[in-house]
Amino acid sequence: MKRPDPPLRVGLIGAGAISHAHVPGWLALGARITVYSHVGAEALASQYGLEVAASLDELWSAVDIVDIVTPTSTHAGLALAAIEKGVHVVCEKPLARTADEARSVVDAAAHAGVRLFPAHVVRYFPEFFEAQRAIERNRIGRPAVFRFRRQSAAPTEAWFFDETVSGGIVMDQMIHDLDQAEWLGGPVRRVFARLRRGGTANSEVVAAHVILDHESGLISHVQGTWGNPALPFSYSFDLAGDAGVLRFDSTRDDSVRVALPARGHGGYVPEASGVSSPYAAEIADFVHAIHSGEPARVGGADGVRAVLVAEAALESISSGSAVEITNKSFIGERV
Repeated sequence: MKRPDPPLRVGLIGAGAISHAHVPGWLALGARITVYSHVGAEALASQYGLEVAASLDELWSAVDIVDIVTPTSTHAGLALAAIEKGVHVVCEKPLARTADEARSVVDAAAHAGVRLFPAHVVRYFPEFFEAQRAIERNRIGRPAVFRFRRQSAAPTEAWFFDETVSGGIVMDQMIHDLDQAEWLGGPVRRVFARLRRGGTANSEVVAAHVILDHESGLISHVQGTWGNPALPFSYSFDLAGDAGVLRFDSTRDDSVRVALPARGHGGYVPEASGVSSPYAAEIADFVHAIHSGEPARVGGADGVRAVLVAEAALESISSGSAVEITNKSFIGERV
């Protein structure tokens, strides 16, 4: 009789808002979770029945995988520390605050034989996955113009607005759609971006627009907004090719609508049910990749590319000029 596999030993570093999205996915896989955080570890552990580590040294010895859900500027240092201990790494996006730091993490993981997974969860949202499959199957023909929009109330923690820590709206929020633009449309060669701030001292509003010129000739428009506290979270895409269009808007009731040449019955991509969590789906994919040795839907090189494009957008905002990134492209293993 085969013995049951031992439970996953997972270390959660951080106990902020995003930790509540990650923890249920690990628990669904039967993981034993130990949390370490400067603030909030005991409350999180009490809510979900987790263990608490008093220090990182205590955490390393108790786990095989770490899930880093801390402010952006700490990601690279924590990931490198875990890799040095031979621990597999899941890291909330972005993988690091700079592309150079992200490269160093990917290189370290490859050298150590440790698996590394940037948590670009939007790749696991069913509407985006269905769009990727449709484009891969040439359902819209040659991609021409992509548009992505994402907006929400502004975050309440001050560190999000400190660009040295978070990279601001571009690196924190819009990186989701910058990653989608490359996943769905291929590598970007040139970036032009603009950003505006407004609101009051107690309710800051930030809006940015990034234009991506892809190597294929595709143009992508990415819009992001951090708005007033009453602004609901929403996102949309419009993906146009020379043979059809894919559209999704989270504020609409009809979910994914497509305009494609007739083929079979119906004209809709299957509607996302919202029953399963994309966070749980990405965690399950990462665990499968560790056990099987196969690549996950997102790997270290993807994490570097996303930071690279976001970094170019921030440079464009600062300089007022378009930024070329063709010669800065990162080619590496999907670790």
